[in-house]
Amino acid sequence: MKWSESVWQKAEPVFEGIITMPFIRELIAGTLALEKFKFYIAQDSKYLEHFGRALALIGARSNRVDLVLDFIRFAEGAIVVENALHASYFKEYGIDKNLSQSLACHHYTSYLLKEAALAQVEVAMASVLPCFWIYKKVGDHIFQQQHKQNNPYATWIDTYAGEEFGLLVEKAINICDEAANSCTAIQQEKMTEAFLYSCQLEWLFWDGAWRLEHWPF
Repeated sequence: MKWSESVWQKAEPVFEGIITMPFIRELIAGTLALEKFKFYIAQDSKYLEHFGRALALIGARSNRVDLVLDFIRFAEGAIVVENALHASYFKEYGIDKNLSQSLACHHYTSYLLKEAALAQVEVAMASVLPCFWIYKKVGDHIFQQQHKQNNPYATWIDTYAGEEFGLLVEKAINICDEAANSCTAIQQEKMTEAFLYSCQLEWLFWDGAWRLEHWPF
């Protein structure tokens, strides 16, 4: 069994927890309060800035030229392509670009940057994989379940359920499987721990958007 197949089995309960969250259910129905979607978009934009840095750092630490290029392209996609989608929402909804990071966003990005800088590079690769894989799985689920007519969030849904994003996710999964094959059993376990922790942080990020999470002071 591939590392990715094994780790996804362990991540299934987290994924099920995500797709049954009220934020996701209302996004599917197109009934999610605009205030919560705007909060989510603002936080996601801030997240992607740091996610892109983590990806670039992982690429820089890799001793394989092809992986350096792959992770630089991943970083470009995170910063340029997805931010273009966010920019349209910022303009359309008048979202405040100066909104500070939520607790969940700060925790998640700090963790990824720490792993990217300090963890074994294969472990760092595993830590960023959920942002690709969970988003693709969630996007597919929403796309299949959505109320197709007049869903105000259709553009977001189409982006993460699209074929182009799917190819990107498949590449990221394959890279992690190749990395796991070069690791010892103990190192693979550390990869798994990093992957599952980031999956939990994905849940926390959605939950924070639902609760409009802010620092208390």
